[in-house]
Amino acid sequence: MKFAALLTFAGIASAQGVNEIRIKPEVEPARLRPFEEMQLQIRAYGLVAKANGAEGTDRVRLGKGGAKAKVVSGNCFVSKPFKFQGREDEPFYQSAGSRLSGVLGSLTQDFVLQDAVLFTAGETAGTCEVEAELEGKTARLTIQVDSSASSRKKQETKSFSADPRGSDPYRYLAEHWAPMLAQETWFQPKSDMAARFDFDGDWNGDNNWDNMEVGSSQAYVHYAVMETATHWFLIYNVFHPRDYSDKCVAGSCHENDNEGLILTVKKDGSEFGTLQVMETLAHNNVYSAVADSRIRGGAHNIDGRIELYQERSPVVFIESGGHGIYPSASSHSRFRVASSQFSIGTGITYVYKGVAERPKHANDRLVGYELLPIYDHWWQKGTDTAGWRERTFDEFYAYQPFGNRPSVAPARGKISGAFLGRKEASNKARPFWGWFDNSTRKRKILNTGQWGLDPAYAVSQSVRFPAGEEPSTDYTFNPYLGVE
Repeated sequence: MKFAALLTFAGIASAQGVNEIRIKPEVEPARLRPFEEMQLQIRAYGLVAKANGAEGTDRVRLGKGGAKAKVVSGNCFVSKPFKFQGREDEPFYQSAGSRLSGVLGSLTQDFVLQDAVLFTAGETAGTCEVEAELEGKTARLTIQVDSSASSRKKQETKSFSADPRGSDPYRYLAEHWAPMLAQETWFQPKSDMAARFDFDGDWNGDNNWDNMEVGSSQAYVHYAVMETATHWFLIYNVFHPRDYSDKCVAGSCHENDNEGLILTVKKDGSEFGTLQVMETLAHNNVYSAVADSRIRGGAHNIDGRIELYQERSPVVFIESGGHGIYPSASSHSRFRVASSQFSIGTGITYVYKGVAERPKHANDRLVGYELLPIYDHWWQKGTDTAGWRERTFDEFYAYQPFGNRPSVAPARGKISGAFLGRKEASNKARPFWGWFDNSTRKRKILNTGQWGLDPAYAVSQSVRFPAGEEPSTDYTFNPYLGVE
């Protein structure tokens, strides 16, 4: 019997109709400073017959989630649902005498129940009213937004001044094509904010989980550019200090997170070329979007068209918690470019401004980010011959590409397969030269690291270009493979 069927059979008060719901704020009275957050738990209650045959009914708490919550007045926001993260002070009802019911009730509450949303206060002092609805029953809660309320927010201990631009001749391309990031937020919005690896002021990867709240929330994206005779390949890495969930099991949460995208830009004689393909990474799977309808699926299917912000910046959706990146037009996206709205809950949009701005709150818009060159910030530190002594990288490996393709220069030695991380699960985040796609690796098309280190060859396998317009796979610039 499958788990879902067992849950239905157990009937842990789930067969009881909802008689009443209540919105319980994390702090009472419900009073919050502008831009700050708190959990709102939506509790469901029902009526059951009194025990031992006594007449009448008792009001009991039901293990039911799924309530829809929204702000009905005031400039405030609520996230998508999650399992309440605080301490329970009221028990759930369980059918008397059913051991199976008790066991499965606990499982339901741990892995299925989502009974809370994160409330974010807006900038304006005053009141916001939240409404919840479940099975035809509604409840409302008025929350006071007051700048004199006690702060619930930890102060950041690190701030970064402007980084030197250096002499990268390809930066102008990275700036021109820099994507818009539609970053969904959830119950730890700061964990969803784009960051630099040393956001906490050091290069130790195994303290990033603990330092998430006090490290800088300034927005950064790391980049790299490679070139062949026909195309440029632009790689963008989006780093987060935590991969998190309301149900952390079997490595589903981990310290550090780094996923990204690769743009294939055709050199057409113009200054910036023409964008043809965008590939994104989500949980070791690559998703492809195209701007040219003549480009067809190859090793990967086409997952949608490339949508642009202001007719230039390709748009990607980044999920909250796990931070998988998808083309904004794919079926996985919960962001609508035309309205600049997230379909469920809250999110932040980031655009390149050359300045590392801080989001004001969990539903901010058009926050500026700065670009950091991966070659200087990571690659020069991330090989076993670099002499780097900080606790940044781990799992060094020998890059072995498929297809008789060029490898990393022998002088580089082994390269880091992961960022060092220990909380929840070890070494789950990877720099782009440690990325892999499950499907093409299994079929021995692209090995670990090859999608990022050899993007010209990778895209020639992933999709099919029109005859005679295939990208050259001989690099004129790829310092990661020794072509400088």
